[in-house]
Amino acid sequence: MSEEKALRQELADWAKSMFNRGYSSGGAGNISAKLSDGSIIVTPTNSSFGDLDPAKLSKLDEEGRWIDGDKPTKEVSMHMAMYRQRPDCRAVVHLHSPWLTALSCLPGLDSTNCLPPITPYYVMRVGKLPLVQYLPPGDDRIGEEIERLASNHNAVLLSNHGPVVGGKTLRQAFFNAEELEDTARLYITLRPHGFTTLTQEQVNELESRYPQK
Repeated sequence: MSEEKALRQELADWAKSMFNRGYSSGGAGNISAKLSDGSIIVTPTNSSFGDLDPAKLSKLDEEGRWIDGDKPTKEVSMHMAMYRQRPDCRAVVHLHSPWLTALSCLPGLDSTNCLPPITPYYVMRVGKLPLVQYLPPGDDRIGEEIERLASNHNAVLLSNHGPVVGGKTLRQAFFNAEELEDTARLYITLRPHGFTTLTQEQVNELESRYPQK
């Protein structure tokens, strides 16, 4: 099986898993992954994670121009911003997952880091989660904001919208997204009761062992 055919199938399989587990419903969200030649496979506009056809996924050149397949998602600029700023990034996942979307609607969030270090796995996989103030879906300014943040973060949260998460592989990008969603669930569940976090010393030790870049 060719590299491209295998990646197309892997992307569709991961998307269906996310759809089945409620991480994205209807036509929400989009996914991209980069081939070794720099070209990019991305989900088409108005497609559903639940029934993607690998053969119809959009294909872009390394500059983000549409070259084959169905018309790509209108949010391509978010993906390209992450790729430009993180050379090791090979996949980007944008979800409307319920706990992170709920988090993105809360007032008073720290725009430099929306989630406290509740678990070591959040620190290891994501580190910090900055917030992008609300902009309409598909607005190129979202890509500009992600580009401003992505060199130091492999995930961002879009206000009243959802997360954008990168990874060195499709598998890693989805694992990062899952860890982020679980952390948001824990945080929102624990807020009424109070919680302890890792100390700054413990966070520093994890960041030293597992650098994000």
